[in-house]
Amino acid sequence: MVVAALGAATNVLLDLIAAGLGHGTPLMLGVNLAVSLLVLGAGILAVARLAAGSEADTSLIRNALDASQARLGAIVDSAMDAIITVDEQHRVVLFNRAAEQIFRCPREEALGSSLDRFLPSRFRAAHRRHIEQFGRTGVTSRRMGDVTTLWAVRADNGEEFPIEGSISQATDSNQHYYTVILRDVTPRKQYEDELKERQSELRKLSAQVLEAREEEKTRIARELHDELGQLLTALKMDLGWVRKHLAADDAELAEKTQKMAETLDQTVTSVRRISADLRPLMLDDLGLPDAAAWLVEDFGKRSGVDCKFKILNEAEVHEFERNIANTIYRALQESLTNIGRHAEAKNAWILLRVDKDSIRLEIEDNGRGINVDDMAKSRSLGLKGMRERIFHLGGTLEVSSPPRGGTRVKVSVPLRPQAAGAVS
Repeated sequence: MVVAALGAATNVLLDLIAAGLGHGTPLMLGVNLAVSLLVLGAGILAVARLAAGSEADTSLIRNALDASQARLGAIVDSAMDAIITVDEQHRVVLFNRAAEQIFRCPREEALGSSLDRFLPSRFRAAHRRHIEQFGRTGVTSRRMGDVTTLWAVRADNGEEFPIEGSISQATDSNQHYYTVILRDVTPRKQYEDELKERQSELRKLSAQVLEAREEEKTRIARELHDELGQLLTALKMDLGWVRKHLAADDAELAEKTQKMAETLDQTVTSVRRISADLRPLMLDDLGLPDAAAWLVEDFGKRSGVDCKFKILNEAEVHEFERNIANTIYRALQESLTNIGRHAEAKNAWILLRVDKDSIRLEIEDNGRGINVDDMAKSRSLGLKGMRERIFHLGGTLEVSSPPRGGTRVKVSVPLRPQAAGAVS
């Protein structure tokens, strides 16, 4: 009867474990499986001891135990992830088939050996400390390497490879056991590294395109301002000479020349505006603060939005690198353009702050606000271009809705450009 009860209990637990292999994440399945194995093993031994005292035929018990262990081994070996159990001395006591394949080490050779052989030497001491600390926490299981990538070593050639895993602990007869469930993530790590490399290349290319675009804008702006501006000025002087030498009684011609003079003045104004939009010469001649102040004032006049512009730590303002000044100016320009086109705002507040290590720009309006979906639209090229400019310098861009409504844009760019950035 005891043997039958043992077999029934074993079968129930085994069936539960086997059924669990079809559900949940592989790592958590491994944790649950390892804990179940230890608990089941302890239960089998306890029942076996009781049965030995009451049943004469212990061979049946041994056969039941052997059958249960065989089924346990089959389930462990069927797992796709490597399952390794070690004792308190970090000696391997369980090593499944997936572990053999991942670490390229036969089970017979792994059992009884130290887990250190599968770890890079530079991580062994830290790994032992982490295991001991985990044992003192009393936590049943947790994920390993939540922040950094874990590394392991193949037994046949010493090759290091990245892994992810989880760890669990259990106690049997006052002996502590730790079970780790590991997965080789070499392909995924390669894809991630390749993706990061391509993203870096694309950002470098984007930065070069933006830089070339700025140079082209500067060239066109100077040609408009210098060459076309001079030609228009000369034409205006000639028209003035013609008007002076007109016959006094030719009213029709006088009216015509007057309209020509007005059209010429409008053309000069338009050329100056276009040139300033492409690149204001004062950004090169007077610097970022004055150029930003002019841009805000001009925007307020043209849009009717009441703009307040403020500079903090103006004493700290000094000559910025050209790409930093360009980035801040274009971010301000794009933000004001968005306010004028989409925000339907009546007021806008602009703050330019220069700290010891960075320059910060904040633009806020009281318009209708920005939708998260609007930021993700493929046509939102202005915002995407602004973000890429800032990212390339290692800066940050934050677009949010303040409590009072509207839109708030925060830009921060280090005074010493870096190679990476973030967005929130």
